[in-house]
Amino acid sequence: MDTFKLLRVSASAMAAQRERMNVIASNMANVNTTRTEEGGPYKRRDVIFSTMPLEDNPGVLEGVQVEEVVKEDKPPRMVYDPGHPDADKDGFVAMPDINVIEEMVNMMTAFRAYESAVATFNTSKAMFMKTLELGKQ
Repeated sequence: MDTFKLLRVSASAMAAQRERMNVIASNMANVNTTRTEEGGPYKRRDVIFSTMPLEDNPGVLEGVQVEEVVKEDKPPRMVYDPGHPDADKDGFVAMPDINVIEEMVNMMTAFRAYESAVATFNTSKAMFMKTLELGKQ
């Protein structure tokens, strides 16, 4: 087995979790966005992960990749705010249906997964360095 494949598994996890963090940050930044290019309020996004084979023998050693970023199809939250420029005739504004607490939990989960990938990468690197030191003797 190529020793660098183990490092590529960890690197793929770090890249995937970094993308997930970017999407979560975008959701949180747009929690009050009522206008988008598509029209209407911002729609929450989420990432879909898939496996990424790193060998000719699929299933033996696999990394992770972001398959796609999807928009949720939930209806917007209707908030009564007759003074808002985007209010309808009844005074309601269509707001993104984003739960900030849920996004924070997702962010902490992504951060912990990223942290685990970094620890795995560092442990693998230390193991390879130790192997090289043994070869010097």
